[in-house]
Amino acid sequence: QVQLVESGGGMVQPGGSLRLSCSGSESLLLATMRTEWYRQAPGNQREWISSISQFGYPNYHESVKGRFIISIDSAKNTVYLEMERLKPEDTAVYYCKTVFSDWGQGTRVTVSS
Repeated sequence: QVQLVESGGGMVQPGGSLRLSCSGSESLLLATMRTEWYRQAPGNQREWISSISQFGYPNYHESVKGRFIISIDSAKNTVYLEMERLKPEDTAVYYCKTVFSDWGQGTRVTVSS
């Protein structure tokens, strides 16, 4: 299967913001499928946090609702995860996924003062 490419992670202070990107490929047109974001914190299992359907409908885990926004730029074949008011507990490796893709390398987000 094809991997998506995640980017945009980094280190920020609590209360800061980051925008993650998930790039598709010629064989993975993200506007035609549901794309999901997951994260895995150290010592924890991977958890689902957000998704956007092929119709553009977003869904969020309660822990990020009101702070994270998922969106898609069809022209760039990229799904974004805008993260605001970040907390230390948001520290994790973030992955994007579709049913037609394998797990990628992820992008690391560290929230620390």
